[in-house]
Amino acid sequence: MRACRAALLFISRPTSLCVRMDSSNAQSSELKLYNSLTRQKESFVPLAPPTVTWYSCGPTVYDAAHMGHARSYITFDILRRVLSDYFGYHVNYVMNITDIDDKIIRRARRNHLLENYTSDEPSLSSLVTDVNAALKPFTEKARRESDPDKQKMLQGVVEKVRTTLQEIATEEQSKNSVASLLSAAADPLSDWLDSRLGPHITDKSIFASLTQRFEQEFHCDMEALNVLPADVLTRVSEYVPEVVDYIQEIVAKGFAYESNGSVYFDVVKFSSAPDHTYAKLVPEAVGNLTALAEGEGELSAGGQAEKRAPNDFALWKASKAGEPEWPSPWGQGRPGWHIECSVMACDILGEKADIHTGGVDLKFPHHDNEIAQAEARYGSDQWMSFFLHSGHLTIAGCKMSKSLKNFITIKQALEKHSARQLRLAFLLHSWSATLDYSQATMREAQYYEKMFNEFFLTVKDLLRKQPKGVDSYLKFSDREKQLLCRLTEARAAVHAALCDSVDTPQAMRVMKELVNTSNIYLSEQSGQANARLLHSIASYLTAMLRVFGVISDSSPVGFPLATTQSSENMCFSCL
Repeated sequence: MRACRAALLFISRPTSLCVRMDSSNAQSSELKLYNSLTRQKESFVPLAPPTVTWYSCGPTVYDAAHMGHARSYITFDILRRVLSDYFGYHVNYVMNITDIDDKIIRRARRNHLLENYTSDEPSLSSLVTDVNAALKPFTEKARRESDPDKQKMLQGVVEKVRTTLQEIATEEQSKNSVASLLSAAADPLSDWLDSRLGPHITDKSIFASLTQRFEQEFHCDMEALNVLPADVLTRVSEYVPEVVDYIQEIVAKGFAYESNGSVYFDVVKFSSAPDHTYAKLVPEAVGNLTALAEGEGELSAGGQAEKRAPNDFALWKASKAGEPEWPSPWGQGRPGWHIECSVMACDILGEKADIHTGGVDLKFPHHDNEIAQAEARYGSDQWMSFFLHSGHLTIAGCKMSKSLKNFITIKQALEKHSARQLRLAFLLHSWSATLDYSQATMREAQYYEKMFNEFFLTVKDLLRKQPKGVDSYLKFSDREKQLLCRLTEARAAVHAALCDSVDTPQAMRVMKELVNTSNIYLSEQSGQANARLLHSIASYLTAMLRVFGVISDSSPVGFPLATTQSSENMCFSCL
């Protein structure tokens, strides 16, 4: 910014006065947000100001939360805090927990069957026989996989199992041989066991046990990251009756149909209605059968023949043997993935709401299907005013996902970096762009942390040493007038950045320049530094970092002192 560059000039030109920001730097104070629905920044006007109604897609709880989750939930926490603590809105933040899903069913059954198999202590010879039997369909699965990254991962598992089998054949057999083979072959073996025994599972408590465990871990991870809890938390398992009622309304309006005990959304019928448009977020993805199949889930692969059209998607799934089930007018079954969020969001927030958030990977088909369901149910053409999507997270430039088994859990990340450093890293990148979690990214975050902390410590030291009472008020020199102007301009520039779709990278750059300018003032000051002015600057920076969630306590200046028990330890103790 010109104003920030001009701020450095007062060191060599102490007689100059405040440099006014010219019209080219002036920006509207109106908050605008990038809306995925329109793919542009739009003025944010809530339906019923000052209240903001906000629904956020929560996790599917079948595994440990990873840095991809952190990318989304720290991002939304920053946006939520800015809207609430900076712009003064009353945010009603609703988040769901997906605890009914094909991934959950598969993972719970596979874990249960593999644990039972292991506890039976199979002999090495019988284990080798079973692993070889399991490896055949798994190898074929790897061969058929169309995603090159996923195929590479599956082929890596196959090679690892084959290598382990070869090593066992050439070494002295022992209990370690059994343990190493069980470890290497866990995926193909559990897949094989599930294909044979999964339909015979009658203990349905295994599904709730899995989801309750990982939901608890998720909340602990969020607490460790200083992510504010939701105002309202909904679970799919607690909303099945409401889901059934919601689906019945859509069926009654002619936008869904029953087929073989399942219920499907009629995309052709919806799209042909004069007031409706399907796939408002990603219209170019219509017909992407791979994405649609992923949205339907692994256990729904045979449902294509039941649909009237390939783009139709399940609202209600008829449950098969070995799957959890609930009663409905169409028979025993369970909710489809997409309908769950529409129902829970509408139940708490009503027919319309202000903001819906989620990861960019949820745009299609999940969020597009949510929109279609809600608009079909209420006969409207606008459900959510804004969709805000957090960008992808990569690991040192590489794609990260659970399906590729290359993810870093939040707990693992917190072993290397503090929650403050992770949040600073996210603040230094646009919330809607891809963020690369790498050494370079974290070094930049650590630099900002050190810069702010050293400035805060310097100011605290000056405050301790300054005279008390009226003697603490010093006459402002031209240097101090200039520094005061820099503070005023920094406030305006940060405000403009936040109004510009919460541009935290720009806000952080302005705050960095303010620290640099203050440090130059201190280094060039021959007499007594004006501690009160520096206190004002440090207080402002502290307040902004608190708005961003970097500072979690009420310290007037700077980061809180280290406590005897970290938030991470406090969180893990709840497990």
